[in-house]
Amino acid sequence: MIKSRLLASLLLLSASLFHSSADLPAIHVSARVLDAITRTPISDAILTIGLSTVRTDSHGRFALDAAGGAAIHARAGGYLRADIQVQSLRGPDAEIRLTPFRPRALYLTVYGIGDKQLRTAALQLLDTTELNALVIDLKGDRGFVPYPSDVPLAAAVGAQRVITISALPDLVKGLRAKGIYTIARIVVFKDNLLAQARPDLAIHRRNGTIFRDREDLAWTNPYSRDVWNYNISIALEAAKAGFDEIQFDYARLPDTTGLVYERPWTQQNREAAIEGFLTEARTALTPFSVFIAADVFGYVCWNRNDTKIGQTLEHLANLVDYVSPMLYPSSFQFGIPGYRNPVEHPYQVVRLSLEEAQERTGLPAVRFRPWLQAFRDYAFDRRPFTAGEVRMQINAAEHFGADGWMMWNPHNEYSARDFTPQR
Repeated sequence: MIKSRLLASLLLLSASLFHSSADLPAIHVSARVLDAITRTPISDAILTIGLSTVRTDSHGRFALDAAGGAAIHARAGGYLRADIQVQSLRGPDAEIRLTPFRPRALYLTVYGIGDKQLRTAALQLLDTTELNALVIDLKGDRGFVPYPSDVPLAAAVGAQRVITISALPDLVKGLRAKGIYTIARIVVFKDNLLAQARPDLAIHRRNGTIFRDREDLAWTNPYSRDVWNYNISIALEAAKAGFDEIQFDYARLPDTTGLVYERPWTQQNREAAIEGFLTEARTALTPFSVFIAADVFGYVCWNRNDTKIGQTLEHLANLVDYVSPMLYPSSFQFGIPGYRNPVEHPYQVVRLSLEEAQERTGLPAVRFRPWLQAFRDYAFDRRPFTAGEVRMQINAAEHFGADGWMMWNPHNEYSARDFTPQR
């Protein structure tokens, strides 16, 4: 029933978005999508009208029929999105030009975006350094949804107890006016508030108690349509508010064995839960032509199985626009081939992990954007990650050709020394 209501709302949304053009005669559009700087064709670009999408061929060409008053939404990895009126694409030489862009982002938590001092410090760094993007928690690690939401379940489970964003569209509008690329981070199945308020939606241990992880936080059932739709509804609010990208984190099972699930604990079932959610989220977000990203464990780049959490790299790569591996050297407790102590080799950890992921998936480098470490090591020698370590990671991502990078610090503390001053 919930799935039916969500689908119905999507159809109504699509109809409302394009109702004004429905009575106009259809136009056959045959055009090319080009790089706005080099004028080279962009293959595999996505063109969206309503719930329908087409992709460009190897020459950047596409063809579709659309109502004369409609807008075509265009996006491609490594570029900013663009909206183009169908009427402007008449003629044999019609073109859509996309602007190249590489996000270089800082992360702000539920509290970081609301704290004036932390927010101001982050915005000052974006104004004075190479940084040009923000990742903002719209559903954080503990389940809080920090803006006034119309999703009933958010209020019902207590996710609205902490409001740090008074008006989400106004926030996005202000950031985009400054030229800041906006990424909404949504933590999916790790949701302490939902699991506590709705034990029927929680993961349990074999003794019947609710499972809690090392942070004493509960998780929700990755197979539940109610859980899927709750997170997708929040993603839809982010898309409506104008975010450039929706990033799903913790779209996985816990890295703990011996838990009780509604399906047998097999790799096929684990993959089905995660891939099913991402597929449904992608479908729901289609009318907005928003970029979709998924965060994955660093070792997912190396492991040939699903790492026992439902994340198999080759499968996920086809479901999202960007794969965002968390390549914190401190998290590679067993090292990587050839480098037993990863904190001594941050460049190699990032570069080789990305190369391994690319070789396995066959994706272009711009389909990857890694998370990088901007916090003190916790697993090896407790060294601080300062300008030297940060720059080695950045260099690795950029030499690889990734679609930018994102800095993670759970305390929202970043230093200008870590970044190149704005030219």
